[in-house]
Amino acid sequence: MNNPYFDLLMWARGPGFNIALIIMVGGILLRVVEILVLGRAKNLAKPKGNPVAQGIKTIFTRSVARKGMIKEAPVTYVAGYVFHLGFAVAFLFLGAHIALIDQLLGLSWPDVNKALIETAAVLAVIAAVALAYTRRTDPVRRALTRFDDWVVLLLSVLPLITGYIAVNRVFGVDATLWMAIHILTAELLMIAFPFTKLMHAVTFAISRYYNGSIQGRKGAES
Repeated sequence: MNNPYFDLLMWARGPGFNIALIIMVGGILLRVVEILVLGRAKNLAKPKGNPVAQGIKTIFTRSVARKGMIKEAPVTYVAGYVFHLGFAVAFLFLGAHIALIDQLLGLSWPDVNKALIETAAVLAVIAAVALAYTRRTDPVRRALTRFDDWVVLLLSVLPLITGYIAVNRVFGVDATLWMAIHILTAELLMIAFPFTKLMHAVTFAISRYYNGSIQGRKGAES
């Protein structure tokens, strides 16, 4: 007997993915071009330091919490690192994902143990829940949190949750249906990527370099 969800899975893997990919790539290119076109006023003052070196350095140094910050907000920083690392491991080192990347970009690398992938995914979801909790309970973070922040958080964890359910057939669910749902949630994430704060995964390097180069021209550390 044919699985009633097979056609949905095939659509998600074919036309659905192509649509999401076009929107994501086109949106990213548009946003990056917008940023570069804005430019900045030419600074005619003689630089007191090396703006290029300081800009490159800042891209990496800003990835590490400044002294005392983890102690002040341990959940935010620790959970933030765990989520990003867990998501990256689950996305980059699962065999099926590597095959997709190889198909799109011609790049591949060895996959890792399935148990490690699942552990990373579970830890990422737990970290996301912890981040959501701090957003709800901390008055300052609650005031700064907008609706789209919740949407971004939800879209980020849904592929992890649905992928885990599909692979492990939790509660005996239909694997075909949940694999289709997993792919569709990933495609929603792709579509939202250029138009939400998810875009920081691309623009963080540009903004950090910009800020670092300004300080470098002044001869200061950023």
